[in-house]
Amino acid sequence: MHSTSMVGVDIGGTFTDLVVSEEGQLKIHKLLSTPANPAQAMLAGLEIITPGGLSALQRVSHGSTVATNAILERKGAKTALITTQGFRDLLFIGRQNRPQLYALQPQLPPPLIPRRWCYEIPERLDYTGAVLTPLDTDTLDRVLDDIAEQGIESVAVCLLYSYVNAAHEQAVKQRILERNLLQEWQIALSSDVLPEFREYERASTAALDAYVRPVMSRYLTTLENRLNANSNRVSLRIMKSDGGVMSAGRARQQAVQTALSGPAAGVIGAFHIAKLAGYDHIITLDIGGTSTDVAICPGAPVRRPESEIDGLPLRIRLLDIETIGAGGGSIARLDAGNALRVGPESAGSTPGPICYGRGGTSITVSDANAVLGRLDPDHFLGGSMSLDVKNAQAAIHKLASDMHLSPSAAAAGIINIANVNIDRAVRRVSVARGYDPRGFTLVAFGGAGPLHACEVAARLDIPRVLIPRYPGVLCAFGLLVADVALDYSRSVLGLYTNNTPTQLDGLLAEMLMQAKTELAQEGIHETEMVFRPTIDMRYQGQAYELSVSFQSGSNDLVDAFHNLHEQTYGHALRERAVEVVNIRLQAVGVVEKPQLIPEEMAGDLSLNQAHLGYKTTITGEQMALYERDLLPIGASFDGPALAFQFDSTIYVAEGWRARVDGYRNLILERQ
Repeated sequence: MHSTSMVGVDIGGTFTDLVVSEEGQLKIHKLLSTPANPAQAMLAGLEIITPGGLSALQRVSHGSTVATNAILERKGAKTALITTQGFRDLLFIGRQNRPQLYALQPQLPPPLIPRRWCYEIPERLDYTGAVLTPLDTDTLDRVLDDIAEQGIESVAVCLLYSYVNAAHEQAVKQRILERNLLQEWQIALSSDVLPEFREYERASTAALDAYVRPVMSRYLTTLENRLNANSNRVSLRIMKSDGGVMSAGRARQQAVQTALSGPAAGVIGAFHIAKLAGYDHIITLDIGGTSTDVAICPGAPVRRPESEIDGLPLRIRLLDIETIGAGGGSIARLDAGNALRVGPESAGSTPGPICYGRGGTSITVSDANAVLGRLDPDHFLGGSMSLDVKNAQAAIHKLASDMHLSPSAAAAGIINIANVNIDRAVRRVSVARGYDPRGFTLVAFGGAGPLHACEVAARLDIPRVLIPRYPGVLCAFGLLVADVALDYSRSVLGLYTNNTPTQLDGLLAEMLMQAKTELAQEGIHETEMVFRPTIDMRYQGQAYELSVSFQSGSNDLVDAFHNLHEQTYGHALRERAVEVVNIRLQAVGVVEKPQLIPEEMAGDLSLNQAHLGYKTTITGEQMALYERDLLPIGASFDGPALAFQFDSTIYVAEGWRARVDGYRNLILERQ
């Protein structure tokens, strides 16, 4: 009988990555994704990688783009919105923001719910939650009759001031359930999804949640049925946008929490590995085929309270990640002024870069890397995929002649522009947030991250780069080490007074009770529960707030807010009155993680076994070649060099030295 296994599965656009932890040992697997049915590749991979097959599985943590794709492709459920009379057009009016300031005819994204399915009912509360107009149940029944006729699959309910008093929203939900129109999980109340003020954001988030719940539910039901086909009891957990995971059951009821979870697992995995290796101030650099994701962790991953997806506001806690259209497949071209541009358009995986030999005709960043000798035709994907460097050279030769440059200068220019775009993104999460990148370690992963890491670090004066043991599947590893995380919030909305600490303590006590109950439902033991309360605060007259950490009985909140404001914006208005906006609670259930044990330094540090020889590049550079798996612990080598492994290629630039640490990470440092 095989021991039970824990598996992390990350489904990307091109590849599905799996990492299994079996008695502290990690095994990885990569296979092509099946976009028409994402679960197909996942289940096939699980069968291959899990000793004892699916029946030996104990826990599967899964990163899913099902909700993201449903929103981006507008393929969600038939959803209705019920709102207060007079507010039917709430989703259409929005905030009147102009995304492009000088566009004479701005194109705003259409709401997810067509106006035909937006309904209003007579009811009204005031700002204290007192009832001004009782809920009109006759009108509600007529609305529900029409909803039944229209074949609606889910309903979002957003009534005015429901974040103070949810009674009317609850009454609407009860009536839908009494009439057996929908099941409980098909009804998204704004007072449950986002019990905070700012009505448009609350309505938009509730609408997004209702829109993706049925799609997510169908997907999860299929997956659970297959995983538990032989009366298994597999615990299926889904990645959230804030870097935590939640049970599949909760994901059905909070599907919108997964909407921006794509790059989150990579940040969690990178921070876990870097912290073990002794570096807790890191900047993550995740370069895939289409995009680059960067994030900063100044001692811990950073979360922010809102974002948007396809122009629609989404107020959920999420990791502060900057995404740009710069990846291995980003297309290089000359613009109308004959200037070289790179991205954001991508060649994707089909047909992909020219060097993939799949009929691609557009020059990409990967082609430039291949021409410069940084992608090796004999060692790509562990040697299982050959590269067509000849065609890539011919295309870059033509581009170079159009630019009156040598082919090597044109290829280097493409890489340089991609690196400048990445450099800007890193500055947005570091310098623009008040952090000096020189005090951080760059953790590079994704298929192409280790190719660009040295040059990106050099541009920003970052002294050190860490390449994890398995950079190409780090998101799947992140899923394996991600803790369960549940979020709660309540609106407070008032000036800070002497009574505020007592009021906050009372609210926190209520939230803690709910959080403990729900973490227990997620299978978390009380000793593994961690609670992190924060307070959203602002100066009177400000429109946006900052989150200050909070402990029950704490009286120095105002000072903490002044200090945080000064650190963030360079000044504090200590004479100005302070408002308390929301109280938040992150409830964490610490999960069992694979125990990664550092290995002892090898007695023989010789590189003979790992050294594959040298190659001369187009620029005349002599580049040493190494097989990464054969590098002994403690060994080091100087750039320029390439280290090959199945899931990535590492480029060590001239002037950098690489060293293998006890966890088999490669630590690159400038000499």
